[in-house]
Amino acid sequence: MVKVIVIRTAGTNCDRETAFAFHLAGAETELVHINQLVRGDKNMNDYHILAIPGGFTYGDDIASGKILANELKYKLEQDLERFIRDGKLIIGICNGFQVLVKAGLLPNLSGDFQEIEATLTLNDSAKFEDRWVYLKKGSRGQGPGSRKDKCVWTKGINGVMKLPVAHGEGKFIPRTDKVLRQLKKSGLIVFEYVDENGRRKGYPHNPNGSVEAIAGICDPTGRIFGLMPHPERHVARIQHPSWTRSNKDGSGDGLAIFQSGVSFAKKYL
Repeated sequence: MVKVIVIRTAGTNCDRETAFAFHLAGAETELVHINQLVRGDKNMNDYHILAIPGGFTYGDDIASGKILANELKYKLEQDLERFIRDGKLIIGICNGFQVLVKAGLLPNLSGDFQEIEATLTLNDSAKFEDRWVYLKKGSRGQGPGSRKDKCVWTKGINGVMKLPVAHGEGKFIPRTDKVLRQLKKSGLIVFEYVDENGRRKGYPHNPNGSVEAIAGICDPTGRIFGLMPHPERHVARIQHPSWTRSNKDGSGDGLAIFQSGVSFAKKYL
């Protein structure tokens, strides 16, 4: 059985939804407070997947996700390095994406987690954006490491999908033009904000003004994945506001992400 650890702390508010999404995908999930890991009551290496859900950890004091990022990086460094070295999976959603970026785990082009290569900052609208958005996969790149569908979390996902966003600091900005070029060349841009026809558009389709409409990225291994939209909030079709007018049957668009991660873990971990 694939085991998932869903980390929570003060201000986390999407932990139960994230755990339920993994449950629907066939995994065994456990909600674990960050202090349980720090004290040694729990060990993240007993799990196959690490999930950092959305919310407003520590009230977004200093910067969104920064405090939890520092806790992971400096209090759990050895455990985290072992987890990654063993080829296990990590997903960060919304605030969790901010945590991964500010801990240096994404995009981690340098390979040592020491350099912060991007940030997620205030939306161009200067307000909290709470809306449904359209997404499609980003360019797969042209570099030697840009294999088709590099991100293991999105294997088999095609076409335009629809997920909700809810954030005030979701604008993705690479640290330099070189970082952006590497993201594109290596196919690490997993999702882009688009319109219903799959074309890039400005606000409100790109709700925060992200550079190149970037909504989610992965690391060079494809195992660490972060995105601002909330897939756990659309795992059932009835969660969509217009579900009664849709002919679509079955699950919501977001469930495929969790199923892909769990499927990979079952096969390889």
